[in-house]
This record gives sequence, C-alpha cells and structure tokens, in this order.
Amino acid sequence: MKSEASHSEYQIHEFPNGIRLIHKQVFGTKIVHCGYILDVGSRDEDSDHQGIAHFWEHLAFKGTQKRKAFHILNRLEILGGELNAYTTKEKIAFHASILADHYTKAVDLLTDITFFSTFPRKELEREKGVILEEMAMYRDSPDDAIQDDFDSMLFPDHPLGRNILGTETSIPTFGQADFHEFYNNQVSTDRLIFSVVGPFDFKTAIRKAAPFIEMAPKVESQRSRFAPPELIPKIEEISKPITQAHLMMGWRAFPLLDSNRIPMFVLNNILGGPALNSRLNMIIREKNGLAYSVESNYSPFLDSGAFFIYLGTEYKNLNKASGLVWKELQKIKTTPLTGMQLHNAKEQIKGQLAMAEEGNLSLMLMLGKSILDQGRVESLGEIFGAIDLLKSHDLMEVAQHILTDQFCQLSFVPESKSSGKIKA
Repeated sequence: MKSEASHSEYQIHEFPNGIRLIHKQVFGTKIVHCGYILDVGSRDEDSDHQGIAHFWEHLAFKGTQKRKAFHILNRLEILGGELNAYTTKEKIAFHASILADHYTKAVDLLTDITFFSTFPRKELEREKGVILEEMAMYRDSPDDAIQDDFDSMLFPDHPLGRNILGTETSIPTFGQADFHEFYNNQVSTDRLIFSVVGPFDFKTAIRKAAPFIEMAPKVESQRSRFAPPELIPKIEEISKPITQAHLMMGWRAFPLLDSNRIPMFVLNNILGGPALNSRLNMIIREKNGLAYSVESNYSPFLDSGAFFIYLGTEYKNLNKASGLVWKELQKIKTTPLTGMQLHNAKEQIKGQLAMAEEGNLSLMLMLGKSILDQGRVESLGEIFGAIDLLKSHDLMEVAQHILTDQFCQLSFVPESKSSGKIKA
C-alpha cells in the first residue's frame, strides 16, 4: 500500500509499485524540476556489455510503445522545457525542467521513456555511430581521456575502472535483446526515485504524478555488486600526438557512508577544489605559472572511493609541477592548519554547499540520489554541524591515511618527449 514520510526539508510518498516520490517545495519560481533517478550504473554491466547502461540512456529517447523519437524530443521542447539524462558508474537519471503548469506532461514523458522504451532496431543501429563518435571526441581531448585511462589503473579488472561509454568492440555488438535483458536484470522499482522540486505543494505533486507513475509495472531484481580488489600501485607514461603534458595521480579513498567522508571533502577542497585560492592552484598556477588547469577531486562510491589530482603543463615543467604537488601533499600531512586557516576552510566549503543547493535542478537530483544511497537527505544544518566539529588533526589524520606511497600515476606526454615506455 501507499505510505508517506515527512521531514522539515522534504516529503516522501511511496506508490503501490514501490516507486518513491520525494518532493521539496520552493517558492519564487515558476519552474519544476523532476526526474527518475535509478540505482543502476555502468558498474552493473558485465564485461561483455561494457557501455550498455549509457547506451540505454541514449536509446530511451529513441522510441517507446506510444512515441517515436521525434515526439519524445518535441514534447517538452515546444513548451520551452528541457529533457535530459545522464549515466554515472552507480546511477542513471532521466529528468526534465519545465514550467510548473506542464508538470504532468513531464511526468508522463519521463515515465514513458524510463519504463516503456522499445529500443527500436533502426534507431539502435544509428545510435551506435553516435556513441562511437562521442568516444572519439573524448579520446581527442587528453584531459578527458586521461581520466578514463586512470580509472582503469585505480580500479583494475573491476567495473568501476571501466569507461562509462564502453569500448569500440562492445558497442557494435549490442542488439535489442541485450537492452531488454539489462533492464530486466537491473531495474527494481524499490531502487529508484521520482524526485520533484517545484513551486507547488506535496499533495499536488502526488496527485498530478500518480496517474503516470502508477502505470509503471512493479519490478524487482537482485543486484550483484562486488567491492574492488586491493589496489596495486602503478606508475605509467604514455606518449601521444599532443603538445602539452598531462598528469594524474590518485589514491583509493573513503566510501560514501564512511565517517571520514566529510573531512575528506574538506581536505580535497583545501588542496584543489574549485576555488581559485586552493593550495594547488596558488602554488602551481598563480605563484609559478606552470599550468592553466590544476585540480583535485574526491569521488565516493558505495563501497570505495577515489581521490585524484590532475594538471596539464608544458613537458619541460612536468617534473617541477609534480614536485610542487608532492610538497603540498607532504605539508598538509605534517603541518596542522592554524585556527584561522581551519575557520576559513570551513566557511568556504559551507558557502559552496549553500550556493549549490540554490540550483533547483541540482537539488532535485541530489535529493533522489541521497535517498537511494543513504535512505535520507542530510540537511545543510546537519552537514554544517559536522563541518564545524572538525579539528586540524582530523584533516591531518585523513591526509596521512590516504596520501601514502600506495598510489597510481599516469602521464600523457608528447611523442617527441617520451621515454619510450608506451606509445598510444
């Protein structure tokens, strides 16, 4: 039967088929953002079907039991709305943004493409070429390509290390039966969320969505995921027909539900987060002028995590830039932040989080993902409270635990400068 749960920040309703609707009312807007977030991603593919999750995301727009591709793409666009989707290693989302008056049209269309896609054969064959072109585009962009290759170093022989797009050999082999099989094996209505952020209240969100969401059949599947094996440290250099050198180094990090997740996010923000005053940006770019782009990133998964640092620089500056990175890592492992530095780091990340929540599209997607991953949504107040409790030694302990000699490093270098180890 149906059940409802309330929270000061959001409300949840469960339909008879197991699909949960999470809703947050926002004022001062005429736009509703809504979408299905599925607890399925590229890590759920077997080795013979690499790229099928992302391919499904593409094909969902190409035909359903009652709509052809044109009608899908035109349905919301003629109303000024947007229809979109994405695939990650652990999630697939189909979502829309539109005037709140057209909310029911969005729910209807999103339900149709999520549950009633037919994977038309002609569209499937055509889309193979589109995805192969997408793969070629990423290969031609060294800063994107190095991320894919680096993932395979950090998670060798594991789905988390595979390219979300698939491979040149896997994509051409897919047929309609493969997509139906993947859907039947992976989709479960109790492991997906319909998330809504808009100006109307909870009861309105349910009432208008119910006729469409309740059409979705109740489906259940048993997911089989396995944790990545122990990391084998590796350093590799690959020569490519490029003019700039690219470097990525990284470590396994804390999973999503680990108690060290928040200090790890703060540590990452200090080192190479989006702010221009991050330590790596200040020392590599501002002080020494060695790179246009330098950053770090922490990506937690349900049973593991990744922390990496990336920079692009002239080959002649690669060793110097790398040395400066290691110097900063050593500093943050051994030198505690002063009271003022710690205060500023906390205020900075709290401000960034608050601004991110102002984006209602991002908020809608975050709500759905949080319910799937944690069974609840942490309020900003809760997160701020956890940040405020952090001490300098908490960040040092996290840095000392992660930033060890058990790391992977990958370099893309110009062919004329290569040591000759590996040639792409």
